[in-house]
Amino acid sequence: MDTSNLTLLTDLYELTMMQGYFKTGSHETVVFDAFFRNNPSNGGYAICAGLEQIIGYIKGLHFTEEDISYLRSLGIFDGDFLEYLEGFHFSGDIYAIPEGTVIFPREPLVKVIAPIMEAQLVETAILNILNHQSLIATKAARVCYAAQGDGVMEFGLRRAQGPDAGVYGARAAVIGGCCGTSNVLCGKMFGVPIKGTHAHSWIMGFPDEYTAFKAYARLYPSACILLVDTYDTLTSGVPNAIRVFREMREAGIPLGSYGIRMDSGDLAYLSKVARRMLDEAGFADAVISASNDLDEYLIENLKSQGAKITSWGVGTNLITSKDCPAFGGVYKLAAIKGKDGSFLPKIKLSENTEKVTNPGNKTVYRIYEKDSGKIRADYICLEGESFDTDKDLLLFDPLETWKKTCLKGGTYTMRKLLTPIFQKGECVYQSPKAMDIQTYCAQEKETLWNETKRFANPHEVYVDLSDKLFDMKRKILNEYSDIH
Repeated sequence: MDTSNLTLLTDLYELTMMQGYFKTGSHETVVFDAFFRNNPSNGGYAICAGLEQIIGYIKGLHFTEEDISYLRSLGIFDGDFLEYLEGFHFSGDIYAIPEGTVIFPREPLVKVIAPIMEAQLVETAILNILNHQSLIATKAARVCYAAQGDGVMEFGLRRAQGPDAGVYGARAAVIGGCCGTSNVLCGKMFGVPIKGTHAHSWIMGFPDEYTAFKAYARLYPSACILLVDTYDTLTSGVPNAIRVFREMREAGIPLGSYGIRMDSGDLAYLSKVARRMLDEAGFADAVISASNDLDEYLIENLKSQGAKITSWGVGTNLITSKDCPAFGGVYKLAAIKGKDGSFLPKIKLSENTEKVTNPGNKTVYRIYEKDSGKIRADYICLEGESFDTDKDLLLFDPLETWKKTCLKGGTYTMRKLLTPIFQKGECVYQSPKAMDIQTYCAQEKETLWNETKRFANPHEVYVDLSDKLFDMKRKILNEYSDIH
């Protein structure tokens, strides 16, 4: 993605609609919102990721001669429209919630304000990037929460759905909280830690397990994690690992990052016995690492059984978000700019209540409890609205309006989430490094109540509408009902 021209990474109907706008003279400036409707895995929150790649995509938007030639060959685009595409570039504004931020359903994550042809074209790629990385960052955050502070390494590259999913999924996993990845290309591209041990084939390629361990320890004494389950974990693997560790100590070789890894069997039982064996041999600080189709639920279960695992390698279930393989983000028209410069709100209706959109040019505020710093609610309002945190603020559920909460003035703070990314086609935002985003994400997760982080029936963080936005939406709905 850092070298490819992704302009044609779009659905055909985006281009046919663009030609339609071009032919009908539709050049209005519009507002589109990208948002999602439900938290992944029935969780209580999600993590926003992918903005750096969205920025790269927008910066690189242009139709090459080869692109134009291909589109002409389809026989559905006229010459004048193709001539317009030859000089195409993005000239609008984009606002977004920064990567690593905790996010909730129905609030705009990316807001595009641009001429309608430009805003239409970028829909597919924005959703592709945002959906994938936000999904994996969220899954990683859940896995790391289950690990309760233990290190979690992402190593799912060989099971990812292709190279891009492996590289950018690993980036998102690190943002979500993983301490590193096995993916070397991701490490090179984004400056994240890369980690790894060895495979069973290393053991099997030597005459015996002890010889394989000793050779590996000689090569990598400062990162000596030995895979102990090739033959028999407790009668062969752990004893041979202890033998090598003892020889290293006797030879005066410092034992830095060292320990064992298990990739099969009853991990709870094996880790308890292995821990006792290592401790009795004088290696109480040896790491016990585990892998084998782990996810947040299995890690939580192993923790509850008293497993003595201190480091976790998570592959397939993380890099694919196996239990919830799609994020479900959507991109909807919210407003059209009139000749007087004001925005005319637009709404999408549906028999499914959750699919009725919020109209208008909007922004999002996060409301925190002042004493604890925890999130009380998110507040979607119209752009330009202002609030006084010294005054009482009445929150109500926009669907079940009888559910109300009054925040007393002085007891809460507010923070605007949407940040300017592009202004008049020029990028005005510098993406932080991936590890800095990880640090920010860790701080963000601390603003969640534990009840929101739990996996079973998490507490819902409310996303409410301001009075002005709610009244606007209700008025539009009433007008539509009167007409139909």
